[in-house]
Amino acid sequence: MSAEPDGPEDRLRRFATIWSRAVFPVTSTSSTRAEFEEQLLPLARRLSEALLARAFDADAGRAVGAALVDAHCTDPEALSRTLDCVDAYLVLYCGGDGDQEGLRARSARLQHAMAAGFAQALRERTLAEQEAIAQAALQAQGVVAQALHATEARFRAVFEGAAIGIGMADLDGNILQVNGALLRMFGVSEQTMRGRNVMEWTHPDDAPQTWRLYDELVRGEREHYHLEKAFYRPDGTVLWTNLTVSLLRDADGSPQYQLALMEDTTERRLLNLRLRYEATHDALTGLPNRTFFFERLEKALGAGKGQRFGLCYLDLDGFKTINDSLGHAAGDRLLVEVADRLQSCATAPGEMVARLGGDEFVALTTGPDTQREVDELATRIMNALLAPISVDGRELTVRGSIGIVEGPAGERSPAEVLRSADITMYRAKSAGGNRFELADPEADARAITRHGLTTALPTALERGEFFIEYQPLVHLGDGSVRGAEALVRWLHPQHGVLGPDRFIPLAEHTGLIVPLGRWVLEQSVRQAREWRELHGAVEAVGPLRINVNLSPCQLTHPGLVQDTVDILERAGVEPDALCLEVTESALIGADDDLLKPLRRLAEMGVDIALDDFGTGYSNLANLRRLPVSVLKLDRSFTQSMQQFPADPVDLKIVEGIVSLAHSLDLAVTVEGVETGAQAEQLRILGCDTAQGWYYARPGPPERLHHLALADATG
Repeated sequence: MSAEPDGPEDRLRRFATIWSRAVFPVTSTSSTRAEFEEQLLPLARRLSEALLARAFDADAGRAVGAALVDAHCTDPEALSRTLDCVDAYLVLYCGGDGDQEGLRARSARLQHAMAAGFAQALRERTLAEQEAIAQAALQAQGVVAQALHATEARFRAVFEGAAIGIGMADLDGNILQVNGALLRMFGVSEQTMRGRNVMEWTHPDDAPQTWRLYDELVRGEREHYHLEKAFYRPDGTVLWTNLTVSLLRDADGSPQYQLALMEDTTERRLLNLRLRYEATHDALTGLPNRTFFFERLEKALGAGKGQRFGLCYLDLDGFKTINDSLGHAAGDRLLVEVADRLQSCATAPGEMVARLGGDEFVALTTGPDTQREVDELATRIMNALLAPISVDGRELTVRGSIGIVEGPAGERSPAEVLRSADITMYRAKSAGGNRFELADPEADARAITRHGLTTALPTALERGEFFIEYQPLVHLGDGSVRGAEALVRWLHPQHGVLGPDRFIPLAEHTGLIVPLGRWVLEQSVRQAREWRELHGAVEAVGPLRINVNLSPCQLTHPGLVQDTVDILERAGVEPDALCLEVTESALIGADDDLLKPLRRLAEMGVDIALDDFGTGYSNLANLRRLPVSVLKLDRSFTQSMQQFPADPVDLKIVEGIVSLAHSLDLAVTVEGVETGAQAEQLRILGCDTAQGWYYARPGPPERLHHLALADATG
């Protein structure tokens, strides 16, 4: 057994070897196969480079196709074998470890470019041959008087032996003479052909200028013209040709005949159409792919005044679960069925359905009244997904989320439209899925801002854009400052100061919350040490404690306990200077593994506070097993106490919670205290500490120092 090629150059040469073996038998060349392989090697290298390039370069494919013609690979079979070889082996030997699906899509585009380059080069070569034939014909007419017999013999040899079709007609269009190649192209006898008139050969696909050029030629206003033209054969099939028509003049220079030279391009055209189809359609579902869709969308957005467009962006809900549980083969069959159903929804003129990739589909409608049509299209799509889909004997229920963008043509680019549809689709998915939403510019702007913040988060921490403000914790009994809660802020270069509600959810989603939380803990503990050093000489102040919030992501991070211990030891701060706040919702139903790090920290002397207590519907009896020492009562329970008299129901609830907490040896802290009446009522109810704007808004650490000092000396 032979070893596999080791490096890229070995694999490249192996590809060139396979290519030369496939093409050499149908190549008209005097080279040996080994010499021919050396000719193909640089072409293979150029294909490999184009396959792996950052940006797709169609010129590389066209250059390789043209080089095949230069290498005498002019037989149509040579192109067909080349494309089959590139399709089967280029990605295998030259693709490396890249995205195989993406590489195969690029390989298909390269094949299309190669076929185009091959066709162009072959056409130029044919045109040169046609020009030589035309010159021979003209020379034959010009030297009749000197050597009529010899010239006629020479012209006859060229006329009959040419591989391309040649025909002569008078200026009225009556066909006078045709060669054998032309008869074979049309599949008729010479007698039948001579009974035809050129004007009968109209075709629906004729270019607009076809017959205008013809009229100019027979009037003697032009010497020749060249274009692509289709003809009907007697059996109804279509013959596509590269057609060159030249004017033949007599000795006096007057127009006398017209000479037509035809190259049969039908097979090449069909090949180009096949390659075009493969490059613009999804291999799995047969729907138009992303490339084709963007072409149609760009055309729709560039339509004239008064035209509108409507776009439905569909993402299947829960498709990943189906793929993971039943396998990719079942997922593919599901996608094929979904594609068929979607295709049946787009039946009106101006409507199309495409697959962008994965389980994402788009439906496009165009016209003057898309405001109504796009809603109807989205409704048809949702209804089409209602019936279960049978896959491997299982009835699968499929639902989808749709984002709709509708508007006038000419105002937005395809990328902007698709981005808006994508954002709107995710808004529908976030709302529970199985629904469609209409695009909203304000919602788009918020989503774009969120994306920008998410992107900027990692470098913001490195650039030192975060800072901490501190809100005092005040003892309700004597009004003294007992500590502060650390609240992180982001000084964004464009958006200014952002509160934690703007970026903490993004940090949790991206995983940055762990390093950000560690930074907040380090800064806060260092600040606690400075406060204790400053206040150590003031006996009445007592040690100030710092409260730091923990997100659920930090709670499950394996390094939480060790990070906390290291930070406290480096700062030289005792554990009792730190209180970690955990939201009640994060601990609902928490098992022992989740509680273990909190228990270890509590055993060390770190206080654990249960934040937002009362919002998580937790069992009050569950408090006994949680390693907490402080309850932070949510502000929703105490808002009514800002006015007098307070809601008696709220008073009873708070009184009950305080009584329960104290019976469990838990201190009670109240958030959101904004009035003196509220503070007094909470003191009477037995709450221990409070924080809120009544005492101070969050601010720099120096202000807390002054507040604490004022309490101690006042």
